[in-house]
Amino acid sequence: MRRILTVALALTLALGLAACGGGGQNDAPPLYAAGDVTKISEAGAFTADLYDLEELDADTAFLLYKLAEHNLTREDLKECAVLRSAGATCEEAAVLSFTDADKAEAAVSALDGYITGQISANRDYRPAEVSKLENAWIDRRGETVLLVVANDLEAAKSAVG
Repeated sequence: MRRILTVALALTLALGLAACGGGGQNDAPPLYAAGDVTKISEAGAFTADLYDLEELDADTAFLLYKLAEHNLTREDLKECAVLRSAGATCEEAAVLSFTDADKAEAAVSALDGYITGQISANRDYRPAEVSKLENAWIDRRGETVLLVVANDLEAAKSAVG
């Protein structure tokens, strides 16, 4: 009986260690998903409500963010979700998913350039929006990239973790 209990305890410990092993493999945050743009909007990150935001398709987003200028092709952009203000603000959220992490890194450079251009274009036209643009959040996780220009950036960050 003692021997059976010893073997059972040893098996339990071995299984417990096996279940805990490899915990470091999941330390990376999850990739961004298309639904994250809706989460950001619903979290109150924008001054505009969801009905004042327009969705862009992948072809339009590819052109808007000038991804071709960063050696990306339309085929490199697997999917995307973009919500942009249709009104008087510069607020927007975009999740772009690429074929690999190197393509996503190139997109980060494209989005940096896009934001710089938006700052220049809006400095005299909509000066109140410039601070939002200057605080734009661009983040890459694996082959996904997130862009957020929002009134409440902390709400956006909380929405996507």
